[in-house]
Amino acid sequence: MTMNKRIQTFNEFYPYYLKEHQDPTCRKLHFTGTGLVFFILGASIITGNLIWLASIPLVGYGFAWVGHFFFEKNKPATFKYPLFSLISDFRLFFDLLTRNEKFNPEN
Repeated sequence: MTMNKRIQTFNEFYPYYLKEHQDPTCRKLHFTGTGLVFFILGASIITGNLIWLASIPLVGYGFAWVGHFFFEKNKPATFKYPLFSLISDFRLFFDLLTRNEKFNPEN
């Protein structure tokens, strides 16, 4: 799917998202960043130190954007589809965790 036509549904978006995440290092960075987001969220709630929540966007997007700019060499879909992209980050995390997706999609 080209980006010229505006994607309307998540079911349309997710296959596009997966095509934009083919590099194994990019996928590993996304997985690490999203895993750290969950860790920070849990630790903040358990300790009551909610100031750590401010680091979530930096950690989550930081790992992902390094993956895109240096390994995938494409522009993150977050800039055009922020909500679909965020949902897809979480879905990819759980798909990788449950092995419904591979870290190296070419294998």
